[in-house]
Amino acid sequence: MSRKWYADGLHFSCQQCGKCCTGEPGYVWVTKEELREIAEFLKISEKQLRAKYTHRAGWRISLTESANGDCAFLADEKCTIYPVRPAQYRNWPFWNLNLENQSAWNRAAQRCCGINKGEFYSFEKIEEERRLTTKNTKVKKRNPRWAPQSRRNAIGDP
Repeated sequence: MSRKWYADGLHFSCQQCGKCCTGEPGYVWVTKEELREIAEFLKISEKQLRAKYTHRAGWRISLTESANGDCAFLADEKCTIYPVRPAQYRNWPFWNLNLENQSAWNRAAQRCCGINKGEFYSFEKIEEERRLTTKNTKVKKRNPRWAPQSRRNAIGDP
């Protein structure tokens, strides 16, 4: 197996700019456990959360978005559920789409001001994050939402 381009590690620290929460419509997959955590955080019932903030997409559940494509939990360019955000968001930018090569990472960095800043992620930690994203999202590569990366449906088998 050849050495991955990020074998020496990468830097990332979320700046909470909200750019990964906006754009064209797509999917933010959520698990039952994530729904429970979000409902607890918002102090509403899971039934209320599902009715107001989710929709079915096939056999899966996705968060809803505003008419302009923004995540329903984006307010004043900030995530209102940041501490309990779904894994698909938590594992950004360590998606397969961004880790394909240095160019893909640099394209993501043009839109995400947290890439190449802050916390150091070792190769092992990056691979762990990438595996968690793949496990939690398992979606096919589709058209990106913003820049070449998408917070939603373009994670391309993260």
